[in-house]
Amino acid sequence: MGIFVNRGNTSFRSAGKSQIYVDKSGLLQYTNAVIDTEQRYICSSRPRRFGKTMTAGMLAAYYGKGCDSRTLFEDLKIAEDSSFEKFLNRYDVIHLDIAYLLVQVKDPLETVVYIQKSVIEELREAYVELLRGLFKGEQSKDFRRSTPV
Repeated sequence: MGIFVNRGNTSFRSAGKSQIYVDKSGLLQYTNAVIDTEQRYICSSRPRRFGKTMTAGMLAAYYGKGCDSRTLFEDLKIAEDSSFEKFLNRYDVIHLDIAYLLVQVKDPLETVVYIQKSVIEELREAYVELLRGLFKGEQSKDFRRSTPV
């Protein structure tokens, strides 16, 4: 479990225990329904202080491979949906918290460089076996890398 890649469910776990938590797992139900369609690109924009970070934490906790989130969601609306098991903790998730990044870097212009360096390093650690296969020529010819290894 990393800072950016498959970071787990800790932030959503603490939010779910809050007295003011409102179940917004209906967003997961919608996302599951469009995940393999042209509508799969979703922008969750909201005004300041309206739960964008909590929503991102919920998405990362539900989809991310970095943890088992079944108990977090079993009492929420998404658990009633037929797609609940199909997508739970099945994907690699990259979660970028811009507020965290700005505290780490302090210079907004250097944020992109920091993201590139940090996320790529975590991906290298998470996929060391895949990268070894690339160097041995074990990947299919259709595999294309967007960043150098």
